[in-house]
Amino acid sequence: MLGSTEVDLHLHTTYSDGRMKPKELVRLCKQRGLKTISVTDHDTTFGLRESLKASKSVGIEFIPGIELGTDLGGEEIHVLGYFVNEEDLRLQAILKEIREDRLVRANKIVKKLSDYGVRVSWNRVLELAAGGSVGRPHIAYALVELGYVQNPKDAFDNLIGVAGPGFVPRSLMSPVEAVELLTNNGSLPVLAHPLMSKAKSGRKDINGLDDLIPALKKVGLIGIEVHYGDYSIDQKRNLNCIAQKFGLVPCGGSDYHAAGNPVETEPGDMGPTLESVENLKKIKNIS
Repeated sequence: MLGSTEVDLHLHTTYSDGRMKPKELVRLCKQRGLKTISVTDHDTTFGLRESLKASKSVGIEFIPGIELGTDLGGEEIHVLGYFVNEEDLRLQAILKEIREDRLVRANKIVKKLSDYGVRVSWNRVLELAAGGSVGRPHIAYALVELGYVQNPKDAFDNLIGVAGPGFVPRSLMSPVEAVELLTNNGSLPVLAHPLMSKAKSGRKDINGLDDLIPALKKVGLIGIEVHYGDYSIDQKRNLNCIAQKFGLVPCGGSDYHAAGNPVETEPGDMGPTLESVENLKKIKNIS
């Protein structure tokens, strides 16, 4: 079945918390009629070369990407980077530290769950991560396997989300620091999913967008996700106005993980136009 758009700039693979290998994901994107995609795994670029190779083999344009988590006054905000330079040693050193912190945090979550009476095998969590960037979704997948919850969203809502008994906070950089890091890398920073999503646990409106965006633009922000996941027509209209107001490229995508949640937008269900891709390429001076 074909999707409704030809562009999806927010996709995840097994190199972070997605459940499809790059080759499988790219094949699905081809079947869904996509022409341009970006893999934006959390805190890692390790899946990009494999994704690029798979994309070339099926004739899909590929934009190398990444997604970084940040903190602003206790609120987790994500920043995407497009045309990321994998060869940047400073970036890779920082990403390594972030992944190590993710590992420590995940282990603490498993221990907190055990104290609560919810026993999850740490080895199974690592098996599910399969060498990728370890995150809470891998714990959620293990909880589903054990029958504690019906799907990953239930796990976040009831056990490992902010209000859950297993929650452990992350040590994160600020949004400004993330945009600076990506700008210095030569990639194009884009503010991710700025409004509430019913399909995602804990995904709320970012507070104070009118103050945050100018601060991020000052250090290099070039875009904002307008077309995201399950966003409504009104949400997209609102975000498109914000993009126009601040001179940002309207980006977006499905944020597909193949997680098995009851509501999950598939590749090609949501995304920007090819014009947005061309604008990104113009900024990057790519013909």
